[in-house]
Amino acid sequence: MPVKIRLKREGRKKKPFYHIVIADSRAPRDGRFIEKIGYYNPNTNPATIELDFDKALDWLLKGAQPTDTCRAILSYRGVLYKKHLLIGVKKGAFSEEEADRRFEAWMKEKEAKIQAKRDRLKQGREYEEKKRLEEEAKIKEARAQEIAKKRAEEAGVEAEEAVEAPIEEPKAKEKPAKEAAEEKKEESSDKEKTKE
Repeated sequence: MPVKIRLKREGRKKKPFYHIVIADSRAPRDGRFIEKIGYYNPNTNPATIELDFDKALDWLLKGAQPTDTCRAILSYRGVLYKKHLLIGVKKGAFSEEEADRRFEAWMKEKEAKIQAKRDRLKQGREYEEKKRLEEEAKIKEARAQEIAKKRAEEAGVEAEEAVEAPIEEPKAKEKPAKEAAEEKKEESSDKEKTKE
C-alpha cells in the first residue's frame, strides 16, 4: 500500500484550511486517511503551520512519500533536514551529537528568519497606520480652515450690509395692483346694488 503525506482541504470557499494527513494514495483527497499529523493555514502571513514533528519524521523514515506542497512544509519545519542528518548518522558520516548540534543551529537560524519577517510585517502595518492617521489629520485641518474661512466671510458680509444699508423707515404696506383692482370692482358692484 503506497502511503502519502498530503493535504486534506477544509474551510469555506476561497478560505482554505488544510490538515496534513497520512493517507493511502488511492484514497480521495478529502476521503479516508490513516493519521492526522498537523495543519496548515495559508490565510495568515506568514502561513500558520502546526506539525507533529516526531510523527512526520517517523512516517518519512518508514517510506511515506510527501506531495510537493507537503514536501515544502516539511522542509520549512526542518523534518527533511532531520531525516537527512539521521541517514548521515546511520552511514557513519558523523555522530548523533553532531547531528543534534547541526539541527539546533539550523532551527535557531530558521526561527530568527521567521521572527524577522513577523517584525518587518508588523513595522509595515504600523507605518501604514501612522501614515493614514497623518493624512486624516491633514484633511481634518484643511476642512477646519475652510469652515473658519466661510464663517469669517459670512460674518464680514453681514457687517458690511449693516454699514452700507441706510436705515429705512417702515412704510405702510402697499397692496399689489391685482388686489387693488379687485377691491375697486367690489366697491363698484356694491354701489350698483345700492342704486337698485
